[in-house]
Parts: sequence; structure tokens; C-alpha cells
Amino acid sequence: MATVEVLLREDVEHLGRRGEIVRVKAGYARNYLLPRGLAVLATSANVKAIEQEKQLLQRREMRERAQAETVAERLRELVLTFSRKVGDQDLLFGSVTALDIAQALAERGIEVDRRKILLEHPIKYLGEYTIPVKLHREVTAEVKIQVVREESAS
Repeated sequence: MATVEVLLREDVEHLGRRGEIVRVKAGYARNYLLPRGLAVLATSANVKAIEQEKQLLQRREMRERAQAETVAERLRELVLTFSRKVGDQDLLFGSVTALDIAQALAERGIEVDRRKILLEHPIKYLGEYTIPVKLHREVTAEVKIQVVREESAS
């Protein structure tokens, strides 16, 4: 069986991480890794190019992490309050969802994708909650949420 050495351009599960040189079967490289841009043949020119890409990626990663840290600090100081109509046993009519939280954060100038708000189930009861928000692979902040009874105008 013929094998080739390839330089991984992306992390490939069960094979290796970006920037590593791995030995794989020629067919796997030719039919899967190379056409999808997951790897390139491990020539000296390609190794140099990947090293430069790694440095650029590392700088971008540091910049993104620093931005995520500043947003995390703002989130830790913040308390979001949602007022909702309430029925029996403090059960909300409707619920507070990740989209509601993302919109409330956007109103305060903090843009967070709703999919990064790690809310397992919509909030359906009055109370105080602490919801994790994954801002970066290494940075997770917690935002405090208060769900209060909506005052009825009588």
C-alpha cells in the first residue's frame, strides 16, 4: 500500500491537528483530504506556507480572545430583567428564550449570536437565573437574568 505525507490545513478528527505532518494512504489523501482542502502534500514550500498561516492564525486567535474577554467583563456586570405575564404557580405565559436574551444584549450594545447563549430550555418561571454565554472557544461568561411579574394596568 502506498502512503504519502500530508500537511494538515485543518483539524481532522482521528488524524491530527492543523499544522501537523501525518502519513496517510495515498487514496485517502487523493480522494478525501486534498479535494476538501483539509491537507496539502508535505513539500518544503507547503510547510513554509503553513508556518506563516499558523503565525497569522495565532495572532488573530489572540485578538479574538482579548475581545471576548472584554465582552465577558461587561456581561459579568450586567443584569437583564424581563417582565412577563404570569399565571398560576408563577408560570410564565410564554417564556424567555436565547433569542430574547440576545436581543436584550443587542439593545445594550453587546452583539452575541443567540446560538452562543447556552440556555438548555426556555425559562418558564419567575426568578433569577445565571446563563452561560460562550464567547470564544476558551472564554465563557455568565449573564444574570431576572424574570419578574409584569405589572398589570388596572
